[in-house]
Amino acid sequence: MQHGLGLDGFNPDSQQEAALAFGIQVNTDEQRIPTHRHRKGQLILALKGAITSEVEHARWMVPPHHAVWLPGEVAHSNHATAGAQLYFLFIEPGRVEMPATCCTLKISPLVRELIMMLATRSHRERQEPATQRLVQVLFDELPRQPQMQLHLPVSPHPKIRQMVESMEQRPEQRQTLSEWAQIFAMSERNLARLVVKETGLSFRRWRQQLQLILAVRMLISGLPVQQVGQMLGYESITAFITMFKKGLGQTPGRYLAALGAG
Repeated sequence: MQHGLGLDGFNPDSQQEAALAFGIQVNTDEQRIPTHRHRKGQLILALKGAITSEVEHARWMVPPHHAVWLPGEVAHSNHATAGAQLYFLFIEPGRVEMPATCCTLKISPLVRELIMMLATRSHRERQEPATQRLVQVLFDELPRQPQMQLHLPVSPHPKIRQMVESMEQRPEQRQTLSEWAQIFAMSERNLARLVVKETGLSFRRWRQQLQLILAVRMLISGLPVQQVGQMLGYESITAFITMFKKGLGQTPGRYLAALGAG
């Protein structure tokens, strides 16, 4: 298993194989890989820790036992948490019917094991009929993985960027639309329209989605539920749990238990 987010200069597009996989162990510090693109589609699977991939108009959060799908030729950057264990799967265009846009997928144990198996096979072993059959099973199963709503619409607009960066760095402040309008010296109505235009969501829904992503990241890092709720500015643990359950369909405790079971 390689260390860091890079592949030591490896270019996945230099080979025509239907599928290539690599295991990545991130070092103790958080790591970022700048914006890049490749011809092959890429699936980034998190086994431990989390990774956030950013494309032009969205950030995609990948908790353990989930993966982000990045179609070929989509420019993206990656940010992995300290100590994350990841697998990269590169797929030759046209070999399997995958979503046309980026998405977060919940990965089944079978697909996870197939990706991990492929990562251990040498070039010669990948050409053998037995491995080819396993790759075909992987291709049969990948399109069946359910999509999860763990993405935040963003845009290059400076006001949107400023709000995202501020809410990520100081989530406990939970500024309202009115407070942001005062910061930007504009009316609430115009700011509300700007958020909808740039993200497709209302300000309240957009801010809640960011808080949900931050909450998952904090919970994965081992922080207790009550502390996460406080760090996100919620006055009561009940209010935080209600927000989390509305967004992901489970309480934080059940959600983490499901990740562990995966």
